[in-house]
Amino acid sequence: MDRILDIVEHYTPGRTLRRLGTSMSIIHRGKPFQWQRKHLLGLRDLSVEEITHILDTAKGFEEISTRSVKKAPPLRGKVVVNLFFEDSTRTRNSFTLAANRLSADVIEFTQKTSSVSKGETLLDTARNLEAMGIDIVVIRHNAAGAPTLLSRNIKACVVNAGDGFCEHPTQGLLDVYTIRQMKGSLEGLKIAIVGDIAHSRVARSDMWAMTKLGAEVTFVGPPTLMPAEVGRLPVKVSYNLDKVIEEVDVINMLRIQFERLGGSPFPSTREYSRYFGLTAERMQRAKPDILVMHPGPINRGLEIESEVADGRNSVILRQVANGLAVRMAVLFLVNQAAAETTG
Repeated sequence: MDRILDIVEHYTPGRTLRRLGTSMSIIHRGKPFQWQRKHLLGLRDLSVEEITHILDTAKGFEEISTRSVKKAPPLRGKVVVNLFFEDSTRTRNSFTLAANRLSADVIEFTQKTSSVSKGETLLDTARNLEAMGIDIVVIRHNAAGAPTLLSRNIKACVVNAGDGFCEHPTQGLLDVYTIRQMKGSLEGLKIAIVGDIAHSRVARSDMWAMTKLGAEVTFVGPPTLMPAEVGRLPVKVSYNLDKVIEEVDVINMLRIQFERLGGSPFPSTREYSRYFGLTAERMQRAKPDILVMHPGPINRGLEIESEVADGRNSVILRQVANGLAVRMAVLFLVNQAAAETTG
């Protein structure tokens, strides 16, 4: 990992790593691997090697956040746009901080204060921003496929920060990064993802990353919150948290996305919490070293009790911290791939 930091410290934007006489490659299974994607649109199409490469690169960025001067030069002179059409706290601020720590300039876009409110289309907005000389677009949109649409119509790198019910790749990456950090590997682990699976892009990105890295994933929740295509996904399905809690090594609790529900998927929040909430009582029957995760924001008392969210098994804040290193790695890698393509 020291080699990654050395490369990053001496990386100059606009010059490819090949010209510098060095290579941002990591050895996987005895073979050097070179990242080649200028966009990160999802995890479904990524190989095990690509996912592992991002995680290994992120490991090299951890140290930067412990310095007194939390800066590195790889994106100096580059412009990153946070193009968010949905509200966000963790993801937006994490990308902003990641770009800043890589010395990029950041433009913060919000739909309410933009020309989108006057009828401008997504593509027109992106093309106008690109005309100003942007290099990377980080996009969150309520329409599935919006990042893919952008990637096919603009020259800048595109990073998906969440699209509809489709994917949230950097959340999936930081989740598996956290598990690998705590458990050493995902191979053979049993992981439960609990809650509103139907409306969760996190569940889908987690599923792809976790299963590719060797974990056994179980979706847990009421039938009304399961996606229609769940039978075709590489997961097990359970409608009973109590039958799963004793077996799993990791449990990831999801928020009920009330803003996306067309009706009431369960009789009451009290009943949902009774059957699918992670309580202190349920934790007594879990493995002593179980990891408790949550992508946030947390609805305390609904999907998880405060005692559990703040307890010794919780890695929720560690997820937030790791998100910074993971997003630094993603921004670095897509920019590197773009430089290699044009260099």
